[in-house]
Amino acid sequence: MSYDPPQTPLNILYEDAHVLALDKPSGLLSVPGKGPELADCLMSRVLAAFPDALLVHRLDRDTSGVIIFALTPHAQRHLSRQFELRKSRKAYVARVWGRLTPKTGVVDLPLIVDWPNRPKQMVDHENGKPSVTEWTVLRDTATETRVRLFPRTGRSHQLRVHMLALGHPILGDPFYAEGPAADFPRLMLHSEELRLSHPESGKGMRFRSPAEF
Repeated sequence: MSYDPPQTPLNILYEDAHVLALDKPSGLLSVPGKGPELADCLMSRVLAAFPDALLVHRLDRDTSGVIIFALTPHAQRHLSRQFELRKSRKAYVARVWGRLTPKTGVVDLPLIVDWPNRPKQMVDHENGKPSVTEWTVLRDTATETRVRLFPRTGRSHQLRVHMLALGHPILGDPFYAEGPAADFPRLMLHSEELRLSHPESGKGMRFRSPAEF
């Protein structure tokens, strides 16, 4: 799978002395991959403009949407702690294959890396780490559903594997979708909203970026 990231400027949603929120494009790594051909990433682009920026969390390469960086070590510790303690609240929008029923539900399936096929993940009831996703259907047709996803844990590929486990892979997923469900120009998964507390003031903050699909 070749890596040809979009050459778009940084899309800044919010900026102060402590926190930087961006809208990441689909197709761009959050952090460098292995090898010089995977050096271009959102982190390197952010550092070019904000030399003090520090990583807090990541989005998959093919996922777009809201991502935050810290601009001080204190902010990084504070924000990272919120993610670890599940005090941050994330909402995603996805288009999935088929008609998802019922209109709301919860997926509670433990996940682990599919080692021979990494970076793919898989459900493993014996060795997997607890993974929980809530969903709400926004609208549907006979062939696809637009759904809002609320991850309550932060496992790698969690939303993608949980939707697959329900029989409704996310459209355009290069790892988990097959046949017509894979025949889309990008992964139809977008980080729409992130809520957390400001690392200095403690004030609740809400960063939002509507999906463009």
